[in-house]
Amino acid sequence: MFIKYPLPFVRDFVDELNDALRIHTGHHLTRLQKTWLWFCLMGIVLTNTVCWAKFERASLGTYTISALSWIFRKAKIPWNFLLSTSVILITEKYGITEGKLVIDDSDHKRSKCTTRIFKAYKLKDKTTGGYVNGQTIVLLLLVTEFITIPVGFEFYMPDPAQKDWDKEDKRLKKQGVIKKYRPTKPEPNPKYPTKQQLALRLLQEFKRNHGKIKIKVILADALYGIGKFMDEASKLFNNVQVISQLRNNQNVHFRNKVINVKKYFTSYGGVPQTINIRGDFEITAIVNSARLYVTAHGKKRFIIAIKYEGEAEYRYLVATDLSWRTIDIIQAYSLRWLVEVFFEDWKLYEGWGQEAKQPDYEGSSRSLILSLLLDHCLFLHPEQLARVKNKLPAYTVGSLQRRTQVDIFLAFVRTLLEEDDPSEKLEQFAEIAKEFFQLMPSKKHMSGRNLGTLEPTPSLKYKAIAAQAG
Repeated sequence: MFIKYPLPFVRDFVDELNDALRIHTGHHLTRLQKTWLWFCLMGIVLTNTVCWAKFERASLGTYTISALSWIFRKAKIPWNFLLSTSVILITEKYGITEGKLVIDDSDHKRSKCTTRIFKAYKLKDKTTGGYVNGQTIVLLLLVTEFITIPVGFEFYMPDPAQKDWDKEDKRLKKQGVIKKYRPTKPEPNPKYPTKQQLALRLLQEFKRNHGKIKIKVILADALYGIGKFMDEASKLFNNVQVISQLRNNQNVHFRNKVINVKKYFTSYGGVPQTINIRGDFEITAIVNSARLYVTAHGKKRFIIAIKYEGEAEYRYLVATDLSWRTIDIIQAYSLRWLVEVFFEDWKLYEGWGQEAKQPDYEGSSRSLILSLLLDHCLFLHPEQLARVKNKLPAYTVGSLQRRTQVDIFLAFVRTLLEEDDPSEKLEQFAEIAKEFFQLMPSKKHMSGRNLGTLEPTPSLKYKAIAAQAG
């Protein structure tokens, strides 16, 4: 079989996670649950999916689809504690005591006919401009001086009633119908929290589970640049700095006048400034800043206008703490890019792609937890640990995945060579492999099909001549 025993670092991760569960939550994993968990983590590495059929093939039938699915659905695994306990394990392993929190959301395409995929809805496809069916996940990331760790997630779905109202309101507005004759906006439905509410929930959960970690700054994109969200997020961590983006049409007060941000900074040009991006490289950008009263926020904010080389328009950062320097706010906000890198690695290498289609809430949330646990598990890869301990750049997820795949194959070969008759055992494996890796007929080729003659019929030639004559 391809997967017979766990790789040492995967086994150690599951054992240490189980120990941490006992200490911090009072729960634990049974021997069978531990076996299932390490097998799933290795299955994700090997197949890049959370798919029981592919896991069964990876084990050459040793673990069946029904058995794997039953444990996933029915076994009393402490799912609610797995991810937070794993975060504790990794932060203790790396000696992490402080960091920055980054909030962002990501869309994941799903099938057009998804009746049981949790919170799947019609969303805009950024690549094509059309619409697809998919899921949206709000994610919380902890950025530290050593590594970047996913620490929490929530599924988002817009309120259908609010969505229908918005569509109808836009249609009537386009027709010139005045506001008092248009339908009133429906009250928010608590069953459909906003992305900002979900982000606050994630921050509260992080503080409750990891209160010993000092948070220096919270970063989020323009969607979260709302006064209420920024204030509440800041208060959660003792008035910590919160940095987001501001739309260019936001109004500010200046010398007893109300003007929008874009107009203000157009009147007061910026100056070139050298900026250190994520401690990696330096760039020059045009920068201007001011502490201004933002009408929508109801208070003063630190606003920065920044235009990078090659850009025609300014973008506007907004920060809650007025005592920071302009350069520090800009350099801190550059860390938000790390979440984009995480999303790319996560979708490409850690199983949360097109085939992570386990149905209902349990299916989506648990398969997502398994995917994030793999991300944590790779931090315990011996070469990654050594790399970070020696203060060298950490290895990429893709390269770790490929190395782990090779290690799994080599472990299989070693197991085979240890048999009394390796040649006979290899033949047995070959027969089993044929059973589980069957060749399937293709619909792309015409072999075995009959479309008829596809040529002129002699008896109909006179009709063609008559038709041309007429």
